[in-house]
Amino acid sequence: MLLYIILGLLIHLVFFASIFDIYFTSPLVHGMTPQFTPLPPPAKRLVLFVADGLRADKLYELDENGNPRAPFIRNIIMHEGSWGISHTRVPTESRPGHVALIAGFYEDVSAVARGWKENPVEFDSLINETRHTWCWGSPDILAMFTKGASGNHVFAHNYDAYSEDFGAQDVTKLDTWVFDNVKEFFHAARNNQSLFSKLNEDKIVFFLHLLGIDTNGHAHRPSSRDYLNNIKIVDEGVKEIVSTLKDFYGNDGKTAFIFTADHGMTDWGSHGAGHPLETCTPFVTWGAGIKYPQKVLAQKFDDTYLQEWKLENWKRQDVNQADVAPLMAALIGVPFPLNSVGTLPVDILNSTDLFKAESMFTNAVQILEQFKVKMAQKKEATLPFLFTPFNSLSDSKQINILRKARSYIKQKKYDEAKPSHLLSCSFIAVGILLALFLLIQACPWTYYVYCLLPLPVWYAVLREFPVIQGLVTLLLTFPPSHFVGYLLLFILGVEVLVLSFFYRYMLTAGLIAFAGWPFITPLWTRAKSTSLSWIFFCLLLAVFPLMPVVGRKPNIFLVVGAGLLVLLLSLFVVTSVLKRKDSFVSEELVLHLLQMLSTVLSMCVVYGTHNSLLKKQGLPLINQVVSWIILASSFVMPLLSPLILFDRLFSILVSSMSTYLLLSTGYEALFPLVLSCLMFVWIHMEQETLPQSVVFCKQKVSSIQFTYNTDITQFRDLYLDDIRRAFFLVFFLMTAFFGTGNIASINSFDLASVYCFLTVFSPYMMGALMMWKILIPFALVMCAFEAVQLTTQLSSKSLFLIVINISDIMALHFFFLIKDYGSWLDIGTSISHYVIVMSLTIFLVFLNGLAQMLTTKKLKLCGRPKSHLT
Repeated sequence: MLLYIILGLLIHLVFFASIFDIYFTSPLVHGMTPQFTPLPPPAKRLVLFVADGLRADKLYELDENGNPRAPFIRNIIMHEGSWGISHTRVPTESRPGHVALIAGFYEDVSAVARGWKENPVEFDSLINETRHTWCWGSPDILAMFTKGASGNHVFAHNYDAYSEDFGAQDVTKLDTWVFDNVKEFFHAARNNQSLFSKLNEDKIVFFLHLLGIDTNGHAHRPSSRDYLNNIKIVDEGVKEIVSTLKDFYGNDGKTAFIFTADHGMTDWGSHGAGHPLETCTPFVTWGAGIKYPQKVLAQKFDDTYLQEWKLENWKRQDVNQADVAPLMAALIGVPFPLNSVGTLPVDILNSTDLFKAESMFTNAVQILEQFKVKMAQKKEATLPFLFTPFNSLSDSKQINILRKARSYIKQKKYDEAKPSHLLSCSFIAVGILLALFLLIQACPWTYYVYCLLPLPVWYAVLREFPVIQGLVTLLLTFPPSHFVGYLLLFILGVEVLVLSFFYRYMLTAGLIAFAGWPFITPLWTRAKSTSLSWIFFCLLLAVFPLMPVVGRKPNIFLVVGAGLLVLLLSLFVVTSVLKRKDSFVSEELVLHLLQMLSTVLSMCVVYGTHNSLLKKQGLPLINQVVSWIILASSFVMPLLSPLILFDRLFSILVSSMSTYLLLSTGYEALFPLVLSCLMFVWIHMEQETLPQSVVFCKQKVSSIQFTYNTDITQFRDLYLDDIRRAFFLVFFLMTAFFGTGNIASINSFDLASVYCFLTVFSPYMMGALMMWKILIPFALVMCAFEAVQLTTQLSSKSLFLIVINISDIMALHFFFLIKDYGSWLDIGTSISHYVIVMSLTIFLVFLNGLAQMLTTKKLKLCGRPKSHLT
């Protein structure tokens, strides 16, 4: 049995890791030959302004008085350069956005294992191809392009990471710091001959990363005065930098400028998905090699932006975000980034037709180089008779296309698989044949795991054939109608669980169906008051999946209201326990009072922090210290409570709620409280469903105690009801995960949840706090099921086997629904669905251990023995 459990865990671990190897291997290739346009470029230098988180509509639209919000940029559009919308691709995050702009390729799907800050593999970029590059801005962004850059030609100037504070009074300083440092840099260069000489060379880039707008958008939303005023500050700063460069270079006309953004932002201050507000960013370019504004009478686009922005008479030239990299490379005459997939927007170039044609030819050859390297790698790792080349780009067709293009340029035609030895030997033989087949093809080691791992699984299944035969015989004893009915009900339940991953309201439908459970069983007549409580809390909990996931406004009064309900419930419990003088001791009274104090402090901290941040006074230190103390004490307080089932579970609830309140911003603060009430009722309901013939003597819930050394002889055989209990567990776990949001996407999280603990941007700490917030309802469900197992004497191993079957059936759905394209919301959702289901069997072991620790461990204050009140 133990061997099979270990094998099962190993299989699920492999399946868990397989999706990252199958779906999320980096598509980037290396070994291409650099390609550049063999003609003099129009510009010697290029300035790239990237306003992090700037929406196109907020830049281009007129303010409430009908005046340009960014007058300098507006003047450029009308008199000096070209403009349009840069269409970003999902995920709309800073790292992939900057990589697309500067390296020319979109999100590397293998980055899901690395996260936000770092690309998982080395890649070539425009900055790597320049003679010199100077960068100013956030350390997170600049490090992506300075780390691993060849030579010592990249110079980065960044502020401290702690400056990125969402609770700071004025975050526009992140942008003014950049502008001030750039101006000081050029002023100092006049007295530094070495630096002066470098600045007057060609093929150089100045990269200014402006983070203030994104930070203000997260903290105050894009419609806030802070966000809009930040745009004006950036506009003025760009104007000053342009003037500084013109003065430094004597207005030589050899500087090209590009102003754009890495991504936009939703109305509620988040980004990462594919809403037009996130994917539409401004693109304005002017200077050397750029066309001047073109007046037009009419333009046809699928949107109404031109009329809204009063720009219908100035030609709009949209680009894809990755197109910016080849554009910059062509402007200053450096090799196109080797991994770029961008297409050169030639209509923006103000140059000869020959230069445009040569640049387009270089762009095509550079992309073709990636195809040739990828095809060569695939051909080397595949048997000749299994390799099928891409006919449209065979070697002969490649040569023909390139020859024809070169000919047109010369002609100046620029526009054209039984328990026995035989069984084991058969499986060994199959394994050897598979290994040889993979070895001949020089397949990666992961292929050996995927192909050979099913062999021991099917060997174990066939060795247990008598057991399988017995199971089939048992199922055949059921009347056909009952068997079909139970099977359909089971399938329906699993499908509801699957659909709940995509449509949260399916959880509501499931909870409403659960509310009708007492009516189809003897529970309604046997325990009417308990049944009424079950119906009430099922329906109450069913409301939460209907509430919004993201974009909700903070409602501190709901958080405080949840705290008051916990206090009211605590007072009721303390009063009822005080009546039991024979079983109540002073230490337990102190514990209850301390937990109530912790709840009061949580309410005060949440309210005080909210007001302080509204006044832009930052996070008060005392609030921060108290928050961390409450978080730390929440792990210890439950272990001090009695082992009586109800007392211990209530202590876990109150301690968890103190922390959950600190991590809440609205209605979700009520969720663990309602969920726990339903869990308490579930414990009573499950004991009522147990017939007298199963348990010799049923105890009252109030007298049952959690014990670690459970008498294994009390465990019984499985019954049909145990499948329902396992299904209830899986359903409540899904409700705990998705009841108030969607953990599949970072876009569903609100950073304001962690503002009671920290406001300075720290992705790992903030992520850990958010994950603990998600884990609290999960832990409450598992602790409650520990009580269900105890009251119904259900073996945890039996439960484990049932949950494996349910989760594996669900996993079959999600394995084929994994996406390796689209936004992080889409990719992350598909991965999270598969990971959550596969993790049920692995994570359940960990959570079962955590629940056992919380329910069975007992700490004593000062080591004193209990002294009962008299």
